[in-house]
Amino acid sequence: MTGTPQQSHHLEKAQEADALAQSIADPAARESWKRIAVAYRDLAQMASRIFLDHGALRVVECWDDNVPHGELTDFYRAAHAREGEEIVFYWVEWPDRAMRDSGMEAVMKDERMKTPPADMPFDGARMIYGGFALLLDA
Repeated sequence: MTGTPQQSHHLEKAQEADALAQSIADPAARESWKRIAVAYRDLAQMASRIFLDHGALRVVECWDDNVPHGELTDFYRAAHAREGEEIVFYWVEWPDRAMRDSGMEAVMKDERMKTPPADMPFDGARMIYGGFALLLDA
């Protein structure tokens, strides 16, 4: 295969998503999950370019792989996840708080963020977000 290491990485991730989709027994559920996963990945790739263009160091998107349902609390409850929904955990790394503040303002004003997809693959009202200062990087 030809292409950049980043393109190879994206191809591997797409193949992983296809393999995971194949593990879903119900064909209708499998196709629905695959459609949502691809739409989310495409939206995340577009948004990550915007964050990076405005000073972010990196954007990391993680699809749930082993997220247990807890007895007292868990990610599903925190996000008010509905039956069959997956949890996505992501973060944007900035060089410092000042860059984060100005970068986030620029991201929200960026024309590429003005038109969401017609079939948004997630409910933005249930996103949980905030800023965190580094405590440990081991």
